Amino acid sequence: MEAKAIAKTLRVSPIKTRLVVDLIRGKDVNVALNILNNMNKKPARLTKKVLDSAIANAVNNLKLDVNTLYVKEARVDAGPVMKRHMFDSRSHIGHNDKRTSHIIITVASK
Repeated sequence: MEAKAIAKTLRVSPIKTRLVVDLIRGKDVNVALNILNNMNKKPARLTKKVLDSAIANAVNNLKLDVNTLYVKEARVDAGPVMKRHMFDSRSHIGHNDKRTSHIIITVASK
């Protein structure tokens, strides 16, 4: 049995988020929560929220035991990009792209 949680259009770069998500993929849920709690990064806080939601979905909807859960799938997709322009030197236009992420986490029982 699997439970899934998705957070869409989070205002953090997918490249930075993938560095955090790669650390918890395939790990036990309790180990993954400890890893995310001890990281001082914005993507870690957002990923922890999604992981907590996936755990809650598994416990409440599917009646699974928390101690038998592991992170089956952890994926980060790129969301829409907010394109901002600013004046640069010599009358050029500079780009300041604000990237967003979609975090998808699936937990399953062993």
